[in-house]
Amino acid sequence: MDDMMIRVMRLASQGLYCSQIMMALALETQGRENPGLIRSLAGLAFGCGMGQGVCGVLSGAACVLALYAGKGGQGEEESPSLMPMLQELNEWFAGQCGGESGGITCEAILGADAPRTPQQKCGEMAGAAFGKVVELLTAHGFDPADPERPDEF
Repeated sequence: MDDMMIRVMRLASQGLYCSQIMMALALETQGRENPGLIRSLAGLAFGCGMGQGVCGVLSGAACVLALYAGKGGQGEEESPSLMPMLQELNEWFAGQCGGESGGITCEAILGADAPRTPQQKCGEMAGAAFGKVVELLTAHGFDPADPERPDEF
């Protein structure tokens, strides 16, 4: 078991959902805490609670990319890298983690009868997806350990 899976399992053992784990990993990497932000990502878990929405690993990973590259308020600009990173993340996720025919809903990945609780497959996907997020951020000039945005955009 690698370091990433140990981190994911530790967060899952604390009762965090897949979407929350994605953001918790990002904040850990930055050396920060933000319980309110982590709490808010619970709304994305299990396809926004019904299983028929986008997998929380994917939506949580998209939120992590936006944490670094999105517009945070007046006086900030969205990075031109955000949309290309989101597109690449979605394509990668559908190919790597998507259910039959590349479906990206929880039901497509886990099956319609899957319990609404995190499963081993969810943890494996979270670890892989966070690795992809780090890869995308780095390729686009972001330092995953640095919460400050690069100056070039």
